[in-house]
Amino acid sequence: MMMRRSLSLPTLLLTATLALPALAQQPKPANTTAPFADALAGRTTVKVLPNGLTIVISERHEAPVFSFHTTVNVGSVDDPQGQSGLAHMFEHIAFKGTTEIGTKNYEQEKVALANVEQLNRIYETEAHRSHPDQHQLERLKKAREEAIEAAQRFVIPNQFSELAESNGAVGLNASTSEDSTDYFWSMPSNRLELWAYLESSRIGWPVAREFYKERDVVNEERRMRIDSSPQGRLVEEFLAAAYMAHPYGRPGVGWESDITQVTATEAMEFHRKYYAPSNIVVALVGDIDPKTALPLLEKYFGRIPAGPLAPPLTTVEPHQNAERTVVLHEASQPIYIEGYHRPDFHSPDDAVYEAISDIFSNGRTSRLYRSLVRDQRIALAAEGFTGFPGQKYPSMFAFYALPMQGHTNAELADAIHKELDRMKTEDVTDDELARFKASERAALLRSLGDNASLAGQLADYQTRFGDWKAMFQDLADIDNVTKADIRRVAQQTFVTANRTVARIEFKAPTAPQAPAVEGGAR
Repeated sequence: MMMRRSLSLPTLLLTATLALPALAQQPKPANTTAPFADALAGRTTVKVLPNGLTIVISERHEAPVFSFHTTVNVGSVDDPQGQSGLAHMFEHIAFKGTTEIGTKNYEQEKVALANVEQLNRIYETEAHRSHPDQHQLERLKKAREEAIEAAQRFVIPNQFSELAESNGAVGLNASTSEDSTDYFWSMPSNRLELWAYLESSRIGWPVAREFYKERDVVNEERRMRIDSSPQGRLVEEFLAAAYMAHPYGRPGVGWESDITQVTATEAMEFHRKYYAPSNIVVALVGDIDPKTALPLLEKYFGRIPAGPLAPPLTTVEPHQNAERTVVLHEASQPIYIEGYHRPDFHSPDDAVYEAISDIFSNGRTSRLYRSLVRDQRIALAAEGFTGFPGQKYPSMFAFYALPMQGHTNAELADAIHKELDRMKTEDVTDDELARFKASERAALLRSLGDNASLAGQLADYQTRFGDWKAMFQDLADIDNVTKADIRRVAQQTFVTANRTVARIEFKAPTAPQAPAVEGGAR
């Protein structure tokens, strides 16, 4: 379904593949998903606990397992100023354990961690003076390192994950997007109570242990994904150019200066602000009986202290009035990106943007593949997609393409613009529209067939709309998309003044200079 498409432009650029099989055209059956919607509603229970946390349970008793998906309605877009990357950082901390898991003696560890924070605060104060005392700085650095080592003696490394995995958990993972932070895995259903204890403890009583070690790991992620990657640098420059005010323009992994200065104290303040139960949805799908499970889940998740909803983000991106362009010269594969601002997912035209994305990019029958890759043979890959870098706030409809050897980014731009002009002036075909609607129905049915996928869908829709059944309203909106809608939205969106362009132009590496020889020839 369109609301669960998570698109990573750097990943798309690096994989550079459009080898998705096209769905055959199908006539639109009446109420094709109605039986599934009714069946799903009949076995799905929603419970909002007194502390505000929402639990969604969908029964599926075919096998003695269940999958869960916890969605916390906070992402990198919510990182405080000067603390970019903090939402992602806390995702890492969430696997470090709790006041009861991952520690040999929490009361003593708590004192040791407080000492780390105090010494780190003194060290950072000295380090940021205009003229720090280097001898004092070295002394403080050593003291801080000794405090970190002392706190480490209380840690039982990886106990949280090992406890889950030793009881049958598979697929332990998490992700931080611009809009949300998500945690998920699957487990035998006879371990439901253990899972409830683990997950509720992680939400309610996490501990930022091994924080500064993990901070270095996150900073290394940034170096690998952005600083050492031409594609990563290009995407970062693209978003920074496209957004003047809104935090969608910041890198989700964070700026290096922010990552290296954020503290465990700030991470726990972030947790208190955004991990309130009223900001969290937990969806479970599998061999679970709500009659017996709900009292158990209320016992564990209901003990988490209530907290207020975090204040909404109020920054609004100003209207773009002129084309913006970024050019990087790299010894790298040339790449072309362009993007156009579009409304958020609440827009009545959200399904129309999905239709345009599908018609441009879904498989070998899509317009960009046929034109740029197959017929003109000027591109290795070409794709258009919507909802980048997020969906909660007004975002981008973006295109990318990689030129074939002997061809240029300028050729790709011209070819993409011709396809955009065609969409503005000509109706899409009956086949294209029918294929889009069939593919969306198929995507929904596939998402209903897998426990983990369905849990993600339920958590996502319940978080975004306050009702998981909105996924079927999305499908109704898709069925109502018309040719005229597509032409109208294309005319409104794909205009030069609304365009941001970023590209890599190949530049041969400079040969290293030979070192000068002192003294001349003998």
